[in-house]
Amino acid sequence: AALKDGLRSQVSAALKEGRVTPTELCRRCLALIKSTKFLNAYITVAEETALKQAEESEERYKRGQPLGILDGIPISVKDNFNTAGIETTCASNMLKGYISPYNATVVQKLLDQGAVLLGKTNLDEFAMGSGSTDGVFGPVRNPWSYSKQYKEKSVLKSHSEDEESDWVITGGSSGGSAAAVSSFTCFAALGSDTGGSTRNPAAHCGVVGLKPTYGLISRHGLIPLVNSMDVPGILTRCVDDAAVLLGSLAGHDPKDSTTVQDDFKPFELPNLTDVSKLSIGIPKEYHAPGLSSEILALWSKAADLFKNAGAKVVEVSLPHTRYSIVCYHVLCTAEVASNMARFDGLEYGHRSDMKDSTESMYAATRREGFNDVVRGRILSGNYFLLKQNYEKYFVKAQKVRRLIANDFVKVFRSGVDILLTPTTLSDAAPYTEFIQEDNRTRSAQDDILTQAANMAGLPAINVPTALSERGLPVGLQFIGRSFQEKQLLSVAKWFEKQVQFPVIQLEEVKRHDKGVFQHQKSASFS
Repeated sequence: AALKDGLRSQVSAALKEGRVTPTELCRRCLALIKSTKFLNAYITVAEETALKQAEESEERYKRGQPLGILDGIPISVKDNFNTAGIETTCASNMLKGYISPYNATVVQKLLDQGAVLLGKTNLDEFAMGSGSTDGVFGPVRNPWSYSKQYKEKSVLKSHSEDEESDWVITGGSSGGSAAAVSSFTCFAALGSDTGGSTRNPAAHCGVVGLKPTYGLISRHGLIPLVNSMDVPGILTRCVDDAAVLLGSLAGHDPKDSTTVQDDFKPFELPNLTDVSKLSIGIPKEYHAPGLSSEILALWSKAADLFKNAGAKVVEVSLPHTRYSIVCYHVLCTAEVASNMARFDGLEYGHRSDMKDSTESMYAATRREGFNDVVRGRILSGNYFLLKQNYEKYFVKAQKVRRLIANDFVKVFRSGVDILLTPTTLSDAAPYTEFIQEDNRTRSAQDDILTQAANMAGLPAINVPTALSERGLPVGLQFIGRSFQEKQLLSVAKWFEKQVQFPVIQLEEVKRHDKGVFQHQKSASFS
């Protein structure tokens, strides 16, 4: 039952009281990872390391000296964070077999507080994508594809149709982390968020996905995609747990000059009972083309929920939002081109056998190591950075980015506390449908509601809200003021309590491994 509980409320107390040991918890999660292997959520499972960490945690509990609330808690990390002694691949041939000599700051902070690292989760190659379908290790399957809720509402298929093709995507690029949390294989996971890569899969997998303010959490050791927008993201099953993780990770890091200089004081979220002093903004531009009528209705219902509770709900305008996708494409590809230059086969990672010359080896290495998506973004970025194009594209995009950021500043200065928007245009698409369009098209569509927060550097969180008519999760997004995570999370927690999102019932997992689930009604352990 502990696998379903919150960190602060139940699990930490159960560990302290000896009702469950860190080793038991770790073994249970490892068993679930094996039984849900078909989800392809993990690239590397560090079983031996995890059990050793759990045993060390157990000793600390026996001595009555736990390191904190995270001691003995199983967590997973997206495979674009460096981990000492554990392979870091970015789901790419370019880094297959690469083992970093150091831990990313966020990973080290978790380990310093006794967390148990189970493994590294799957993603789109170098985090470039919105479906977790383009990594070299194959696509991630959404656990909700195998839930009782989805199966009951799925249209009956003919016996001749392959049942294995009837699954939906997780979203991306942190799809492995979202699937890992959703399927109870860990209590929390780290993702990265450049244009929505934590919030998008969180919405599709029915979990909480937090993108903190840019600079609040260190990026040191996160293999960069877009330095000026990348933020480590937090995925958990409830808002309180996201606050626990944030308190453990936030603060200045001398190894990352973009982090805040001030110390961060962890906080415990209050139980809001009165929202009458809140002003909730509804940005009209987020009623975007392609927004499903179902999500539009849910968004409207959520606004009414706040209004009926006494909050002030106002329509606001973010006029430059319509330029954000084009602006994001220019800036993203330009920084990608710069960041990917380090992968040349000379120092680390894949090296081609081509030996004609250094130049031919360099070119062959990149051709063999990167997939079409990565190579395409490198080409686009280098085009925008050409001397004759630099002012026309890159500099202009930076100016538009400033206008987008200023829109948010004006809205928050007008008295609005929190913005309420959809997270995604629709619920999760079937894999066979998703891959009909190319990566760039899908990413442009899927990032439209999330990436403006990255360009403005603002904190944003996805809160799972309801199940769609197909029985799949739908989430809504809250965007807050810079460094006002406590207010943002407090409002998100209040909303979470009002909507009472249902627990996933993974009855279909029994088909894949009856042994692990024979004593359980479902994987929700309710």
